[in-house]
Amino acid sequence: METSLTTNSIAFIGLCNEFCMAIENARETERSEFLDSMLRLLPRIYIAATDLAVDPLMTDDSAFIEQALDEDYYEALRRNVEALMGEDDVYLEVFEEDMKYSDTPVAASIAEGLADLFQELYNFISTIREATDQTVAGALAAVKDDFRGFWSATLCNVLRALNHLKMSDREY
Repeated sequence: METSLTTNSIAFIGLCNEFCMAIENARETERSEFLDSMLRLLPRIYIAATDLAVDPLMTDDSAFIEQALDEDYYEALRRNVEALMGEDDVYLEVFEEDMKYSDTPVAASIAEGLADLFQELYNFISTIREATDQTVAGALAAVKDDFRGFWSATLCNVLRALNHLKMSDREY
């Protein structure tokens, strides 16, 4: 069977899968190993998502991602990452929209940010698993649109917080 996927699309799908597996295995991972994994994966996901070539003929009706992740699984994964990060899970978010109108800092959670990214990428992977070329093309268009509108900022914010932890860790 011949595929219409570009090399970058295939790489993006592989990175999404690798990221999801890393989040799912966070409970069994050492913190330093987890930080290294996230700091290796997140920039590559950002670049691959930015470079996704999307079929301009995709309509709103054909560009979709099914919601496959249930709330309990999301919450379990979030708690696992939160436990791994410990007291370093919370960081100050300066790019939060509410910061414009507030004198108090806005706190964000690495675990929640990674769980939000996991939800987006898990739903994407679930949608394209054993899908037709048309469905995959639609899901790629939808994930790129969602990347622009939402999760690119989440990825960058979490990456910044993870980078801070890695670079301030005396053991690296």
